[in-house]
Amino acid sequence: MLKAQRRLQKSVWLVLPVLFCLLSASTLLYTGIVWPNNFFVAHDSVQGLDVSNHQHHIDWKSVAQTGKYTFVFIKATEGSGYKDAYFQENWRDTKEQGLIRGAYHFYTASLSGEEQANNYISVVPKEAGMLPPVLDLEVSGKDRTGMLREIHVFLDHLEHYYGMKPIIYTDADEYAEYVRGNFADYPVWIRNVLTPPQQSDVTNWTFWQYNDRGHVPGITEWVDLNVFSGNQETFNQFVQRSVS
Repeated sequence: MLKAQRRLQKSVWLVLPVLFCLLSASTLLYTGIVWPNNFFVAHDSVQGLDVSNHQHHIDWKSVAQTGKYTFVFIKATEGSGYKDAYFQENWRDTKEQGLIRGAYHFYTASLSGEEQANNYISVVPKEAGMLPPVLDLEVSGKDRTGMLREIHVFLDHLEHYYGMKPIIYTDADEYAEYVRGNFADYPVWIRNVLTPPQQSDVTNWTFWQYNDRGHVPGITEWVDLNVFSGNQETFNQFVQRSVS
């Protein structure tokens, strides 16, 4: 009995450090202090943020002073009538700080593409130097054919108004269901916060959202971190093509 107790005690002492390490790693991951994809993003890459009302008021001067972020995608609208309460403030203040910015629309499957495009156009100004409009596609519709038709309508309306081919933001599921094979000539902004897109079948991405628990000076809440697929020169060329 004594030997068995000693073996049990020894096992406990061997297991405790492992459990402690696992708990510590989980805590670091949850808080965003350590994030797996951070190791796949080069320090000299072109990086940016995407924000919405969830970040509340942002001190964009502090963000810009980090010298780390080049572009920002700002939520503008959702569905046929929702307008983000912080869009106008974010749109104005990012421009004042010299950040390249664009705006995104969260798509609603049950509404027509035309009415959603009209909502976006009513909020987002057409300005030189802005990034292309963004379709945020994170939902599925019951009628795939109808959904694809309305997405095309939405994208066509925005391209006609802004003179730029919109960017499609999506995750792996919606990419496989709607984007792949249907929107090959559109820039793709892919969300994958656990593994790099190189390990998936998404080969034509332009922007990659690699972290959804970023800590950035000037922003009190967690914020999404993104990276452009090319270097600074390629990014400049992308922006120039967008506004030409």
